[in-house]
Amino acid sequence: MPAKRHSKASVAGQDGLLLLQSQALAQEEAAKAKQELLTRFLKDKLAKEQHSSTLNLHKLNVQWQAILREAKAKELRQDIEILSQTFARVMDCKDSVIESLVTDLEEAEEQHARALRSHVHNIDHLLQLQSCRLACLEDGYSAQLSAMQSEFEAERYGGG
Repeated sequence: MPAKRHSKASVAGQDGLLLLQSQALAQEEAAKAKQELLTRFLKDKLAKEQHSSTLNLHKLNVQWQAILREAKAKELRQDIEILSQTFARVMDCKDSVIESLVTDLEEAEEQHARALRSHVHNIDHLLQLQSCRLACLEDGYSAQLSAMQSEFEAERYGGG
């Protein structure tokens, strides 16, 4: 019987060994599964972090562009205000030049009208003088003609 006991003890030892090996294998597989689960969790967390980082970077860029746009708009508004003031000054200057030219034109038209009236008056006076002179010359001519006719008639009837 000792051989049976030995074989029973040996089978029991082998069973114990097999049980220990299977438990070790199960623990190893559980550890491997736990490691894979941890790896998958960390990969998922890394992917989420990368996605969040990309999204936050996009949001940051959008906000930064909005800030830059606002700064540029403010700068452009200031430029427009300066240009508007400059334009208003130039327009005021041009308006004053136009007013000055209108005044000069009115004065020149007034001078022209005075000169024209004076010229017309002088021409009328010259025409009047010429008419008087012509009348005097006609009277002189008529007097000379009458005198010559009288003289001719006197010679014709008296001396002839």
